[in-house]
Amino acid sequence: MDSLDLATFPRLSFLARPTPIEPLEGLGRHLGAALNGVRLFVKRDDLAGVGGGGNKLRKLEFLLGAARAEGADTVITVGALQSNHARLTAAAAARSGFACELFLTRSVPRTDADYAGNGNRLLDDLFGARVHELPGEADSLGLAEARAETLRAEGRRVYVFPSGGSSPVGCLGYAACAAEILSQSAEMGVDFAHIVTANGSAGTHAGLAAGLAAIGRDPRLAKSYAVLAEESEAARLTLDKANATLALLAPGTHLTPGQIAIDGSHRGRGYGIPTPGMLEAVRLMARTEGLLLDPVYSGKAFGGLLHDVRAGRYRPGDAVLFVMTGGVPGIFAYKGAFADA
Repeated sequence: MDSLDLATFPRLSFLARPTPIEPLEGLGRHLGAALNGVRLFVKRDDLAGVGGGGNKLRKLEFLLGAARAEGADTVITVGALQSNHARLTAAAAARSGFACELFLTRSVPRTDADYAGNGNRLLDDLFGARVHELPGEADSLGLAEARAETLRAEGRRVYVFPSGGSSPVGCLGYAACAAEILSQSAEMGVDFAHIVTANGSAGTHAGLAAGLAAIGRDPRLAKSYAVLAEESEAARLTLDKANATLALLAPGTHLTPGQIAIDGSHRGRGYGIPTPGMLEAVRLMARTEGLLLDPVYSGKAFGGLLHDVRAGRYRPGDAVLFVMTGGVPGIFAYKGAFADA
């Protein structure tokens, strides 16, 4: 059976494993012949219970496990104002007894009340995090590191991790998920031709690719749609992070650029800026399956997947697994986009 030995890495528990894999039967009926025989499934990483759920919990299991092992009492991370990662860091820190500080940049050109104070930003406060709001061009990680030094001088023990939790330690979460998916695939008798996800800070795709490679499977089984960086930069970041993760899992194993599959054509005008494909994807998933995609990550990625299925870029009979990464609170920060469309 496909598996990874992760026992040497400190780990906390924030989600029930395995998260389920479900067929998208209602969406399939709606799309009909447009599917051209492609079978769509979702991996429900949105169901994890702490903090409203989402993919970042897989990373936080290892990140906060490492923080606990190092004796930290405070964790600091960075992200955009509506960061799902920041929200889940605050929730997981509260669950685990860490103080939490968030350095959040105004990376999306919006100042309306929905974006500035609703969605994830509202929940950051409810979970008790200390929030530092910064201009979009600020060096949030540099400021976070400086704050950590101040706290250390006061006697605190601080663990800092980057945007999206996408350090090599954080990426272990999706290396473990790759093994989980392969095990579920065998149990279901469904051979997934592609595992598809969104690519923001690159850690989810990097972890999947590293996990597949460490197990001896083709890392190109994982594919992502870039929603933050442009395609070339997303590919570079994903490759670098996958190889850094492999250095922990399987020293001597190394991926090349051709083993990282990324599509940047559905990013639109920039990070967090709605696209017609995203709006259609969120509505379709809600109205045919009763499931919620978020407007920043999974909505754009699923919009890309729908486009490519309709364009015949997947083969008839392919079983395609989409990783639903959560982020539902972000919908409430995008009320205007859905009202105007």
